[in-house]
Amino acid sequence: MLIDGYDTLLLDLDGVVYLGRHAVPGARQALEEAQGKGIRLAYVTNNASRTPAAIAAHLRDLGVPATAADVVTSAQAAARLVAERVAPGAAVLVVGGSGLRMAVRDRGLRPVSTATESPVAVVQGIAPGLSYGLLSEGALAVRQGALFVASNGDSTMPTGRGELPGNGAMVRVIAAATGVEPVYAGKPDPPLHRESMIRTGARRPLVVGDRLDTDIEGASNAGVESLLVLTGVATPLDVLTAASRHRPTYLAEDLGALLQPYPEVREGACGGWRATWRDGVLRLEGEGARIDGLRAACDAAWTAAGEGQVEEDAVKEVLERIG
Repeated sequence: MLIDGYDTLLLDLDGVVYLGRHAVPGARQALEEAQGKGIRLAYVTNNASRTPAAIAAHLRDLGVPATAADVVTSAQAAARLVAERVAPGAAVLVVGGSGLRMAVRDRGLRPVSTATESPVAVVQGIAPGLSYGLLSEGALAVRQGALFVASNGDSTMPTGRGELPGNGAMVRVIAAATGVEPVYAGKPDPPLHRESMIRTGARRPLVVGDRLDTDIEGASNAGVESLLVLTGVATPLDVLTAASRHRPTYLAEDLGALLQPYPEVREGACGGWRATWRDGVLRLEGEGARIDGLRAACDAAWTAAGEGQVEEDAVKEVLERIG
């Protein structure tokens, strides 16, 4: 099975395990089976708005096995990053929700809400109802010289209603007002992966995600293997035209692939499909499962592109063929 040889799954949440309040179909069964085979499950999320306990409770409501200790958030990574750079007990202005405030407090720092308390750092994460007033306090503190840390730089986040503005979009308010770019803690930057490894003790992890520019690039930056599932943000077009840092080790429709043998993909062939690159166009012949066709096509496209990426026009025929 695909999970053979791995001891820990570092699972993204939004778009992988759930979409909003609903579980991704088949996710619960796949994760229960993986856990039953002795695989550690760790839920690694760029979302800093909720506490690990709240996230774990949500997962259990969906029937997914989880405790607070199984959840690793960008808030925790951001809080560690700040704590390693400032004195214990220092004031930190939190532009975010309860998950971020608790993570800062758990690191022995003092969360505050106004620049008048002379915070040594500003840490920002997405939160419902994030106010202009709090963003303004963050901007004032950064202008006064406070370290600026962002939990993550995701421009959007997937929900049951579609993609909504993410923390990366909100961070631009303070960055634009001050001219200061934040230090990022979440995927694809190293701090969140480091936090995950510290908390899980993983020796051979598999990163599982739905975004090329966070989950997969984060795995590439950390030098670990990855699985991309097509239940969230990434589309077949995104994968076919991916640059080298965004290419997953494995590609699957959903988490069910964890419990199945992974087919050999070699020289543009997978299952009953064969992909070839001719005259600047990717072509796909054969028949079989859609995902095998996409795997074959990706292998041929990535080989042709090298470290770069192929153009959208070059893969139109393949996209029409696999649907």
